Amino acid sequence: MEDKVVQLKQIIEESDNIVFFGGAGVSTESGIPDFRSVDGLYNQKYKFPPEEIISHSFYMKNKEEFYRFYKDRMLYEGAQPNVTHKALAKLEQMGKLKAIVTQNIDGLHQMAGSKTVYELHGSVHRNYCTKCHKFFDLDSMLALDGNIPHCDKCGGVVKPDVVLYEEGLDNATIEGAIRAISSADLLIIGGTSLVVYPAASFINYYRGKDMVLINKSSTGYDNDASLVINDAIGEVLKEAVLDVYK
Repeated sequence: MEDKVVQLKQIIEESDNIVFFGGAGVSTESGIPDFRSVDGLYNQKYKFPPEEIISHSFYMKNKEEFYRFYKDRMLYEGAQPNVTHKALAKLEQMGKLKAIVTQNIDGLHQMAGSKTVYELHGSVHRNYCTKCHKFFDLDSMLALDGNIPHCDKCGGVVKPDVVLYEEGLDNATIEGAIRAISSADLLIIGGTSLVVYPAASFINYYRGKDMVLINKSSTGYDNDASLVINDAIGEVLKEAVLDVYK
């Protein structure tokens, strides 16, 4: 791996319009499980399959079971940014990284200091009453009484601003993400198996010089990349970014 990290360092050094596209593997080092690994959410046993529980149709017909799973398995209040989040924030502070496009909903990129973050699948930190549209941050939503959170103003159900299966992505977020990716001179893809669509298809808009893939397992886009590193993204970016730009 050492030679590949050296190559990554050189690519980063020569780039000044970097975009990072990331998935669940970015946050596993913060104690948040991914979806498809052996210990991931899709391999845990519930009364219903997790992918069914986090669908729009299931939410509409079985809110109590949805919120039980959501609060139990999708909220990690004590999670803190890890090395990857900090390395990307560092690159942004230096003016090299222009945007992060993430499939994660945990808000850890912003907690690490990143400013330009396109959250394709929303965020657990934004919650809205489905009736009067009152905003609730995460702590306020969790403090609401009952298994199903109801608005303290009008009594409507408070729904997290996360994209469930069967729901469409936010148009403004899509446009911003595609604009950033299409104008980048370096696209770093990390911590994602690139199997979730339409999010994964956004990398097809990239027209820059180098595309780097950092993931523990191979992906269907490996042959399109100029550099593939099959290792933990935190270890790679620590050596390629934090150990270099102090």
